[in-house]
Amino acid sequence: MPTSAPPSNRFERRRAETRHALVRAARQILAETGDTSASIQAIAERADVGFGSFYNHFESKTELFDAAVVDALEEFGQTFDERLRGVDDPAELVAAGFRLSARMAESHPELMQVLRHRGLGYVHSDRGLAPRALRDLEAGVDSGRFSLVDPTVALSALGGTLLSLVELRFARPDLDGDEAAANLAEMVLRMLGVPPDDAREVARRPLPDLDQRGRSG
Repeated sequence: MPTSAPPSNRFERRRAETRHALVRAARQILAETGDTSASIQAIAERADVGFGSFYNHFESKTELFDAAVVDALEEFGQTFDERLRGVDDPAELVAAGFRLSARMAESHPELMQVLRHRGLGYVHSDRGLAPRALRDLEAGVDSGRFSLVDPTVALSALGGTLLSLVELRFARPDLDGDEAAANLAEMVLRMLGVPPDDAREVARRPLPDLDQRGRSG
């Protein structure tokens, strides 16, 4: 999961560990079913914390599950930051977003199941991949790499397409995920105004191996 500065004393460390356990439990529930009807008692038991500890960190289940989705989004975004550091072509960054997401259905299944079940409501979130994608879209428009379009509207199209790809990866595991993602990335780049031959080449550039990273948290 995303990391932050370590708590400065034992009490704060224990508090942070309890919160982490609750968020982790909520992420597991979202990944398994997407159902948020589990009782607070059931969540606390899964997290292996006391029932009363819940209200030391969250006012409601809604707040907890929102925190769990945000946590997943931030892990998602941090993964892209780590893997695509040094890439400065907006078109390549957009294409890599689709292709890495398809691979993460296998390398980070819990994370991607959370996005599969709850991602649509966070397409325009200020956390995770959305602000990074908006930044790349704006850079592409400013540089002339992409056609003059409203980046926020383009983000809606990209977010919906990305979530459809994630759904496809889980619904049809027999498909060649890499090829499907590359084809979709090529279509998206063409939609953004990248010339066909260029879009095809960019959508098939070498990608880093996510399996080398392993899971965190």
